[in-house]
Amino acid sequence: MPNKAIIHSDKAPKAIGTYSQAVKVSDTVYLSGQIPLIPETMEMIEGDFAAQATQVFKNLQAVCEAANGSLKNIVKLNIYLTDLSNFPIVNEVMSQFFEQPYPARAAIGISELPKGALVEADGIAVI
Repeated sequence: MPNKAIIHSDKAPKAIGTYSQAVKVSDTVYLSGQIPLIPETMEMIEGDFAAQATQVFKNLQAVCEAANGSLKNIVKLNIYLTDLSNFPIVNEVMSQFFEQPYPARAAIGISELPKGALVEADGIAVI
């Protein structure tokens, strides 16, 4: 595979399974799912859904920066929610991290996430 590189940031949670934080192939970065872990402690952030969503976007931002990019480079974002009633909150939090034009996005309701997280997000960035 041409120009394949593993992306890692100490400012984002280390992988808790058999995956990399991100993989860059040419100018495309495939970001693994981030849950609201605090990188320094690997513990879930305390607080409500908004606090969890904020930490998820901070973690994605750190991985994008490790790939020499930013959240602005994300072209596709998938957000996984254990409770779809939090959809308006995730929109509000996301607006603090992204500007128009927004990336393409899916919001997916699921039954549970690792470590009891309420939200997870992954994406694809072009840098």
